[in-house]
Amino acid sequence: MILRSLLFVPGDSERKLAKAQLSRADALVLDLEDAVAAERLPVARGMVRDYLKSRTERSKQQLWVRINPLQTPLALDDLAAVIPGGPDGIMLPKCDSAAQTVTLDHYLSALEAREGLHPGSTKILPVATETPRAMFALDSYIGASDRLVALTWGAEDLSTAIGASTNRLPDGEYEFAYKLARALCLLGAHAAGVAAIDTIWGNFRDAEGLAADSKAARRAGFSGKIAIHPDQVDVINAAFSPDEKEIAAAQRVIDAFAAAKGAGAVQLDGRMLDRPHLTQAQKLLLLAAQLRG
Repeated sequence: MILRSLLFVPGDSERKLAKAQLSRADALVLDLEDAVAAERLPVARGMVRDYLKSRTERSKQQLWVRINPLQTPLALDDLAAVIPGGPDGIMLPKCDSAAQTVTLDHYLSALEAREGLHPGSTKILPVATETPRAMFALDSYIGASDRLVALTWGAEDLSTAIGASTNRLPDGEYEFAYKLARALCLLGAHAAGVAAIDTIWGNFRDAEGLAADSKAARRAGFSGKIAIHPDQVDVINAAFSPDEKEIAAAQRVIDAFAAAKGAGAVQLDGRMLDRPHLTQAQKLLLLAAQLRG
């Protein structure tokens, strides 16, 4: 499952839902949480269900739904409304720990059985840093659920929860607590063996800043990023896709190890490379092959 770009789409906007289909996002996240006013939620649920059902076949573009938090009475109604449409996955906001992922897993199993869907077909992506408690539970996702495919993080709800007036320093960098949230999400995801997805870049008109932020996230170990506007998708996809120079360099690493016939380390262009470099090169070429289809 490739998740370079995940584009949020308000679940109650017919115009934006239609426009989103034209984007090259790896996944659309049909939003029933923050983007939808409470009085519009019943309408949004129906629109999202119909949108999901409108797929004649499983397209390359995944369709996810961000439901309301499990701590609220809205979540079960969200799930009951949208699972009949067969979404590829559920994004779970304000997730305190993997215990909520397990609870969601049980709900999904029951709803899949009711709707005749393949068991386990609906995946889970928690937003894993939006509450103070969640910050102390990033290791809990290890082995929590076979449905778990990624973790992502967010700063806005966390800053609200702790009463912060801002989550940024004057120079635009995140305050320490949010840098910590990002790092813990990254490490928690890799510890659980799932993808780490970076949070939004808020200024959708700043393509240069988005590109720099996305490239930095990829260097750090994230494999994708959330988008809030269709114009961000191509920038994100480019940042999280290996270019021809990277592919050629990775192939040279693999060729060097192949020529060394089982050696634990090799020299290449004056550098000593060991097995972790080989693993990185193999992963990069695998991603490139998957993107070529």
